[in-house]
Amino acid sequence: MSEASSRLAGEGAREGAGPRADAPVQRPVALITGAARRLGRTIATRLAQAGWDLAVHYRGSHDDAEQLCGQLRASGVRAHGFCAELGDEAAVRELVPRVAREFGRVDALVNNASLFEYDAVADFGAEAALRHYRINTVAPVLLARALHAELQRRDARGCVVNLLDQKLWNPNPDHLSYTLSKAALREANTLLAQALAPRLRVVAVAPGMTLGSDLIDEARLRELQAAGPLGQGPGADDVADAVLFALRNPGLSGCELLVDAGQHLQPRSRDFAF
Repeated sequence: MSEASSRLAGEGAREGAGPRADAPVQRPVALITGAARRLGRTIATRLAQAGWDLAVHYRGSHDDAEQLCGQLRASGVRAHGFCAELGDEAAVRELVPRVAREFGRVDALVNNASLFEYDAVADFGAEAALRHYRINTVAPVLLARALHAELQRRDARGCVVNLLDQKLWNPNPDHLSYTLSKAALREANTLLAQALAPRLRVVAVAPGMTLGSDLIDEARLRELQAAGPLGQGPGADDVADAVLFALRNPGLSGCELLVDAGQHLQPRSRDFAF
């Protein structure tokens, strides 16, 4: 029995909804949005190693998603890709039911996918703001609500992990629409934890500057990380471990875990990229 399966079986027994002692224990299932690439891919891999089956959500990264699912299946993990546009409310509402039909259950949701387009006060407008809000705030709330309904159907309990950003604790006006949408998700993390308890725990993980980008190459990334309070990281594995910790720990809900190697302790007037 995997560690994750054993833990969920134990929680189910305490809640009076666990399987019979002689029944096979199913591996828990996690839906991870934006799981085909970058940080989401690392989180998916870490959860698979810890005993989870994976619903790999993607939008345009079909080949990456299929490659990841193939790797996970080769290691004995059930893994399937699910394409959905998170800016489309109908597609978002259907995503958790699709996963439940494929796997027979959904136990956890990791809201990792996000839109990250540059704007500032000078070029701020409703179109960009609403585009970020739909994907970064509305979709996670709808998905959490859908997971709660799925858990009610099974008389089970589960967890949502919302990916935030250390920028919320150390704000600057760059990426204004993105920042506003993540600030709304931070507040939603608290409200969902209140509204969906006790069936669903809701925890936030806020990474710092973890991976390179089109604006920050690997050399510049290492330089910026070395200038931080801890002189290193964080790495994608650190964030994935925090997500797994949140999923495993039944005492966490409505809280926020900063995984940024202390970057939020250094005020910045501009984004790292600038």
